[in-house]
Amino acid sequence: MPYPKMKSPDVESAPTSPENAARLMRLATYASIAVAITLIVAKTIAWAMTDSVVLLATLIDSVLDGFASLINLFAVRHAITPADKEHRFGHGKAEALAGLGQSAFIAGSAGFLLLESGRRLLDPVPLESYGAGLVVMLFSIAATLALMTFQRHVIRKTNSTAIKADALHYRTDFMVNISVIVALVLAVEGWGGFDAVFAIGIAIYILYSSWGIVQQSLDDLMDRELPCEEREAIEQIALAHAQVRGLHDLRSRRSGIATFIQLHLELDDDLTLLQGHVISDEVELQLQTSYPAAEIIIHVDPASVVPHEPVPAFLQD
Repeated sequence: MPYPKMKSPDVESAPTSPENAARLMRLATYASIAVAITLIVAKTIAWAMTDSVVLLATLIDSVLDGFASLINLFAVRHAITPADKEHRFGHGKAEALAGLGQSAFIAGSAGFLLLESGRRLLDPVPLESYGAGLVVMLFSIAATLALMTFQRHVIRKTNSTAIKADALHYRTDFMVNISVIVALVLAVEGWGGFDAVFAIGIAIYILYSSWGIVQQSLDDLMDRELPCEEREAIEQIALAHAQVRGLHDLRSRRSGIATFIQLHLELDDDLTLLQGHVISDEVELQLQTSYPAAEIIIHVDPASVVPHEPVPAFLQD
């Protein structure tokens, strides 16, 4: 009987080896820092020339991205470090901790931006030109789009929490940069308060985005189970083996790019220990095909001694 194909809903392409995943994650952090530094310099010059609060908003966001990307760099380097004597399950949760650190940066910068925008809204300062700001924003859009394309490729290959969090910053940046262009034009051609209004909208969106990072980070830190679709696919793969009679106590979690899967296989009573071991290895090999970076633990039980109790309510959702 052929084994069913299993595919994580978060990973849109073929599984990647741990070595290649680590290489892609490092490249993504280097690219992110390079783009952040470039945009910080360009936006600082444009803000100094225009004194636009909406340009200040996007400059603050880029500074935030630079700090967040730096945190990601150290977090990713630590997360892909192999397991050692003190950390037998690896260092993958460093990614989730980095996500929480990024959310703190986001909340702080958004709070400052709200205060500055409120002050400018009460006392609007007319902008005389937007040429420099427009050029910088168009450049920012192009650079951010290129980085987002590469980050999306890395996420498809690795499903990295840290890279997802970093990519969220730059998706925000992309939309922010477009709104800044509109705000600059409206502020010069019409009411100067448009500058502050758009900046407030950006700050609120930044806060909203940070909550998504917090949720994902907490899920990783609290060892949240894999999605129901993935758990069902794991069961299908195990039960597809001709000599497997059942399965119970399936447990799963993610830590960084690593996935941990534990389950009990139910086999015929008359099999030898060696035969049960071979079957367990065959099921593990099929699961490893879908999760190359997974640590899989399989316990073998005689089918006759397995109590078939109702599935707990918390696993039925």
